[in-house]
Amino acid sequence: MSLLAALARAYDRLPDAPPYGYSTEKIGFCVVLNPDGSVAETADLRGDDKKRSPRQLLVPQAVKRTVGIAPNFLWDKSAYVLGVTAGEGKRTAEEHAKFREQHLEWLDQTGDAGLLALHRFLEGWTAEAFAPPLWPEDLRDQNIVFRLSGEYEYLHDRPAARALWRAIGAANASDPQICLVSGTPGPVARLHPSIKGVWGAQSSGASLISFNLDAFTSYGHEQGDNAPISEAAAFAYTTALNRFLEKDSGHRIQIGDTSTVFWADAPPELAEDAESLLAAFFDPGAEDKMAASAIKDKLDAIRSGTRLTKVAPELEGVPFHVLGLSPNAARLSVRFYWSSSFGALTANYQRFLADTDIQPPPRDGWPPLWRYLVELAVQGKRENVPPLIAGEWMRAILTGSAYPLTLLSTVITRIRADGEVNAQRAAILKSVLIRNFDLKETPVALDPTYDKSKGYLLGRLFAAYEEVQRAALGGNVNATIKDKFYGAASASPQKVFATLGGGAQNHFGKLRKASPGRAVNLDRLIMSIMDQMSPGDDPIPAFLNAPEQGLFGLGYYHQRSDFFRKRDEKHDEKDPEALA
Repeated sequence: MSLLAALARAYDRLPDAPPYGYSTEKIGFCVVLNPDGSVAETADLRGDDKKRSPRQLLVPQAVKRTVGIAPNFLWDKSAYVLGVTAGEGKRTAEEHAKFREQHLEWLDQTGDAGLLALHRFLEGWTAEAFAPPLWPEDLRDQNIVFRLSGEYEYLHDRPAARALWRAIGAANASDPQICLVSGTPGPVARLHPSIKGVWGAQSSGASLISFNLDAFTSYGHEQGDNAPISEAAAFAYTTALNRFLEKDSGHRIQIGDTSTVFWADAPPELAEDAESLLAAFFDPGAEDKMAASAIKDKLDAIRSGTRLTKVAPELEGVPFHVLGLSPNAARLSVRFYWSSSFGALTANYQRFLADTDIQPPPRDGWPPLWRYLVELAVQGKRENVPPLIAGEWMRAILTGSAYPLTLLSTVITRIRADGEVNAQRAAILKSVLIRNFDLKETPVALDPTYDKSKGYLLGRLFAAYEEVQRAALGGNVNATIKDKFYGAASASPQKVFATLGGGAQNHFGKLRKASPGRAVNLDRLIMSIMDQMSPGDDPIPAFLNAPEQGLFGLGYYHQRSDFFRKRDEKHDEKDPEALA
């Protein structure tokens, strides 16, 4: 099933989906009209929260505005409806003139009392009449609807207005063509409705499908005729996608710069369970919301490695879709689109957990994907996460394919830059080594017998030299050997380790006087690591390639963490001499 077909199918299952030709928009004010067209009052529809949020109302579908001037039917912003705006508004007069002209034409033959009142209002209205107290300043630039005095339904909800809106749509429809989504004949959408809510895209919305340059067209077709999608199908897929992209919709998470939406093609009960689990897989906020629910038990079982067929067999075959979108000028880029069963998704997620399993684990427990991505960013800021990498990694997790190699190079670069080798970075290194280089025996925790990689052994040796320095000098060191030599040692070890060995001997001289037992144990550790290096003229290689540099970081993390663990154990035992 194609992406558009899947979204159009999802529209049919939305519990409160707007009908064809309508959309939910933010409305700030309602102008209440008397039958003669005079204004009875202006009603503020905004909420009582701090932001005074506009009310979400179902109105005739908004027109797609590019550079032209086009009014909405029976509602619009104040510039169109009244000819007033808070800014300079260079086109405000033209916008209002178009709104007035179009509505006077649309409403010319109406016999409905409410629509006649609007016709009379527009005939007599001038922007100079906008003044308090009848017209509050807050009304500027708000979306406005109309209502007849003494009645409670808005003008656009009146049966006559709905019939007129259908007639306008039929009059503007193009010749029927076979729709590429539904396979049935229908009027083609020349411009598709805008998609709103994608992080970093224009607030007014962006296009998922558009043709606005000759280079994008074929055989002389214009706009939507290049890929004929019916107006009904375009309305359905954009309505569903906009609903999924809404805040707190339960269908979206943010992965780096990629706005990710997901939905299950199943009955409501199964769909809700599957969607809740997917959200919790990658979003800690969703996990917190389900802390006391039955879904939490299923989530814990899945993370422990239990197969979905045992945890929730009813979800195994549920069709599931995940879509990643990112901004690209006035358009949207599809970073990834994955469609398969929820069972396949869960298996790939469990594989991701196994690949990133590391000992000792992160202090704060299971880390969400964004926490890993922050480790790739300069200064640890989410806005500095390298572009593209989030979407590529998410796609690899969903599909079970190889990770982007930029993961490995970026982590190595960040470690060289700031010298931080923590659990998240070590987990990324391990996962790329297993997934991309088939190094399935890469240690999860410290493995003193693992001698298949000189990079891993040299990382352990580097941690041992650093511990010797720390034990001999304590905390009175301006720059440790990690601060000075980690980058060079992990890339060109032969040039560095001779210097490190010489420095270690000087530190041993001080350590033997202060703590003889600890000096003996550290010396034994260093000798055991050196003995595991393959024999030759020089067991330390001149250079390490990228995978070996990753193993270097992993070995360093394991050995250094082991030193911390032993110091903590000795501290708990109140032993003044913590042996290595």
